[in-house]
Amino acid sequence: MNTTRHRALTMGATAVSAALAAVIGVRLSGYGVPLALLLACCLSCLATFSSLLFRVIDGWSSTTHRCTRAGCDFRVRLTHADAAESRRWQEIAAHHPHHTA
Repeated sequence: MNTTRHRALTMGATAVSAALAAVIGVRLSGYGVPLALLLACCLSCLATFSSLLFRVIDGWSSTTHRCTRAGCDFRVRLTHADAAESRRWQEIAAHHPHHTA
């Protein structure tokens, strides 16, 4: 994934998170929630939604290569790798010397 697309997705995730936090804040304000508590709730919602969406974006834009040996949990996770580098790490993961099983 290129840098421009990654930035656009990050900005979109931030905007969506802010909008969701604002909606929750508006709904809570209708119940007479004090301003300090309202601010704390909105900021925690913003942090939670942002974290979730950033993890989804990160998972979507990365590639994971695992060891091919049964029972071995070795893996390599790459972000923004080209095809040649991804292939090289795939071979490294398949033939690494420290098998855990």
